[in-house]
Amino acid sequence: MTVSDQPERVQAATLRPVAPGMEKHLDVYYPILDHGFIAVKDYMGDDGSVLSMARMSYGRGTKTVSDDRALLRYLMRHMHTSPFEGCVIKLHVKLPIFVMRQWVRHRTASLNEYSARYSMMPDEFYMPDAQHLAVQSTDNKQGRGATLSAEQADAVRALLEQDAKHAFASYHRLLNQDEDGTEIEPDTVGLARELARIGLPLSTYTQMYWQTNLHNLLHFLKLRADRHSQWEIRVYAEKILELLADWVPLTAEAFTDYQHQSAKLSRMDLELVRAMLAGKATIDDADQYGLSKREARELAETLGLMG
Repeated sequence: MTVSDQPERVQAATLRPVAPGMEKHLDVYYPILDHGFIAVKDYMGDDGSVLSMARMSYGRGTKTVSDDRALLRYLMRHMHTSPFEGCVIKLHVKLPIFVMRQWVRHRTASLNEYSARYSMMPDEFYMPDAQHLAVQSTDNKQGRGATLSAEQADAVRALLEQDAKHAFASYHRLLNQDEDGTEIEPDTVGLARELARIGLPLSTYTQMYWQTNLHNLLHFLKLRADRHSQWEIRVYAEKILELLADWVPLTAEAFTDYQHQSAKLSRMDLELVRAMLAGKATIDDADQYGLSKREARELAETLGLMG
């Protein structure tokens, strides 16, 4: 499915809540990575919908803007999540398969993915820029460390491109079809699409429609827009954050303040911080409060004490 394949949207009057800031994003395709994109296909509800669910017995508009903001912030601060389930968003996303595998770890959503059993996969694969190629982190088993040198990055990119192009060439030989569907060898029978696809790399681009409620979207963003998440999925999450601010601005503000840019402290963290504020300890005393070296480093980073 391409952008041009999308059905034309028919304009019609509606009595449902409309978020003016979100209307401008409907069916707008924002490029992500080298071949990917994200677009809002539909949404339901706004900040007022969250408030209506929270208040239940109050009519829409019976509270002031300041009261609305205070209630939304209270809900977010104290993790009263059910009112946020009254809003829903549906996205059209094009992304590499390895990013898709991370994305679908968030199981509280409805989705439908492009079928490589039914259709041929386009010859599109993700090629990371040199600035995003790095060695394995020495203290994080699922993260990156120092960036590769220019020479190393060029060699890695060349190898990745070579492998991907070889995989797609084999894919078309197995199908006996070029990318445009033209038969390669008239007297040769092609392999079934569901089998031919198995040699394609994880860098291959796929597409999906992904629908979720606002509560589960915020959980997705808390994890995937975090600076520790993999960069290739984080760029999608950061774009969704921008859309969120136009869709539900009061909710987005509260989410930023109490979740996205907040920090969680353990019991041991709190005890050490209290002692530090009282002048009875420093971060170097972390082990005396039951903190491991990694926990102490993370706390120091949270408190802005790292060099």
